[in-house]
Amino acid sequence: MNHHTAVFAFTTEDARALYLSVCQEMGDVGDRSSVHVRLEGTDRLILEVTASDIPALRAALNTWLRLITIAIEMREIVAPQE
Repeated sequence: MNHHTAVFAFTTEDARALYLSVCQEMGDVGDRSSVHVRLEGTDRLILEVTASDIPALRAALNTWLRLITIAIEMREIVAPQE
């Protein structure tokens, strides 16, 4: 079976905080997709989404990119950069 994979790298000094915000959701994935989130160094969050078909990949990416965006927005509200 063919699988489709998308990998995103987010470089930020808040990578660890973002990771801790979203890693809890890794177990909450559908039957047709899987997600792996990891830290690379101290300033890079890696999101890897694999799915059995394109619609499942799109749906998983929508969910996970939204989760990361919300985590970034909440981090900016709670601890604004000066």
